[in-house]
Amino acid sequence: MTLLWNPQRPSPMPYHRYRPFHERVDVPVAERGWPAARIERAPLWVPVDLRDGNQALAEPMDTPRKRRLFDLLVRLGFKEIEVGYPSASRTDFDFVRHLAAGGAVPDDVTPVVFTPARHDLIDRTFEAIEGMPRAVVHLYIATSPVWREVVLRRDRAEVWRTVREAAAHMARRAGDTPGVRFQFSPETYNLTEPDFVLELCDGLTELWDACPDRPVTHNLPATVEIATPNVYADQIEYAHRHLARRDSVILSVHPHNDRGTGVACAELAVLAGAQRVEGCLFGNGERTGNVDLVTLALNLFAQGVDPMVDFGDIDTVRETVEACNRLPVHPRHPYAGELVHTAFSGTHQDAISKGFEEHARRAEELGVPGSQAPWSVPYLPVDPADLGRSYEAVIRVNSQSGKGGSAYLLRTHHGIDLPEGMRPEFARLVQEVTDASGREATPKELYDLFRAAYLSEGAGGEVRLDSWSVHEEAPGRHRFVCTLRTADRTGDHEGTGPGPLTAFADALTGAGHPTRILTVTGSGPYAFAECRVSQANGPATAWGAAEDPSPLAASVGAVLCAVNRAAVR
Repeated sequence: MTLLWNPQRPSPMPYHRYRPFHERVDVPVAERGWPAARIERAPLWVPVDLRDGNQALAEPMDTPRKRRLFDLLVRLGFKEIEVGYPSASRTDFDFVRHLAAGGAVPDDVTPVVFTPARHDLIDRTFEAIEGMPRAVVHLYIATSPVWREVVLRRDRAEVWRTVREAAAHMARRAGDTPGVRFQFSPETYNLTEPDFVLELCDGLTELWDACPDRPVTHNLPATVEIATPNVYADQIEYAHRHLARRDSVILSVHPHNDRGTGVACAELAVLAGAQRVEGCLFGNGERTGNVDLVTLALNLFAQGVDPMVDFGDIDTVRETVEACNRLPVHPRHPYAGELVHTAFSGTHQDAISKGFEEHARRAEELGVPGSQAPWSVPYLPVDPADLGRSYEAVIRVNSQSGKGGSAYLLRTHHGIDLPEGMRPEFARLVQEVTDASGREATPKELYDLFRAAYLSEGAGGEVRLDSWSVHEEAPGRHRFVCTLRTADRTGDHEGTGPGPLTAFADALTGAGHPTRILTVTGSGPYAFAECRVSQANGPATAWGAAEDPSPLAASVGAVLCAVNRAAVR
């Protein structure tokens, strides 16, 4: 049925070739608890950059790059780190040996190594970790129907037999070593029959004799995303409720990002009972990538939950990962992108600028530094300073910007606090320049434009003030005496008024420039004045500005600038 409000028509794309998830896997749902749950504690984060992320690189990391990234992960506070796939390549094997032999692994960090279900490759993996006081050996095999049929060419019973024999061999190799624990991943879990997953996982929990003091990790990956994140949450909650010896099992997830919803899958999985999340910094990985641990951790941070890792210097983290992966981080990446805290839009800039002012006011009211005051600034979910970012790039000005952005940059970079009423006028000048250039204006260019438009052009306009003096004749009565010069004549003029500036306006009026002062204000050595000037073609209102150590001299200059700017309206 065609809806009047929706004129979209069928596309020519062959969508009929693809099957919806409910035709590919059964997701038994009796009762959902995850929609009402809250994340109040960070899960165990496990970065897999050195294995899963590395195998997705066009130029896999060598040992120096891997070591640099490993050291970064340790400094950030990760306590379980997948360090390699020792049986896959000599480079991976050598790096694991480098860690084992070099004392690079702190006492509170557990390395994880990855192995397929083959005896010879398991042996190679145990050779790599020899000498490590603790390690997790991670066994995997693909389990879903299409992988069993197309890739492995084995039925369910054959896959279970392969897994059982590999797990038993791992147990023999580990012997009585208390520092070795086991992990199992039914790869393509999210496409696998739930009863088969339970059969495999519960069988290994028993075979490995898991207990609360030596738990087994069952890692349930969304190897290739096939459904909306709520479906994955249902699958994880089903496993959470039905796994045997649940107190002896660490329930882990490993979402990929094929549908662009890896972060949502991980968050909903934690709501559904997952205790551990595998992923990569900034989401590197095969195809569209692994889930992004930076975004996940800082999402918790932005909700007032301790992320249990330290991203307080996000630029260094990004630069290190870019150097090791030889891949750039997108400028709009959440939290870490170069432009993520930047506003070009005028309405955004105005809101952010007002938010900063209100934040400073609240901090002063609470008697705490701004860095300790509760954060609530429009368009900025976190304080960039908490991530080690400066405020320099928060507001940048181009043709899309408005009055707030230009004013903010003049104030923060040059100490010029434009009055609220003057900002639209200056913003129009900025937009003329940025429209013409097609690029953004730097803070220096804004300052130069301000000086040219007000301090130079305004002071050097049609009316010039060669000399002046003012004195108070009586309380509330001032006399302003001056020499005014125009293009065709120079003359002496005087005026009176209740204040020096109203007396100056009276002198200007007597000289043929009827002037009414609407506003005068100051900011440091700068003064700003808004004046209405009557002319042959009607009255015109304009703002002026001037700079002088003397507040009165600056105010006189600002009035003169406003008169000159009104003359060219």
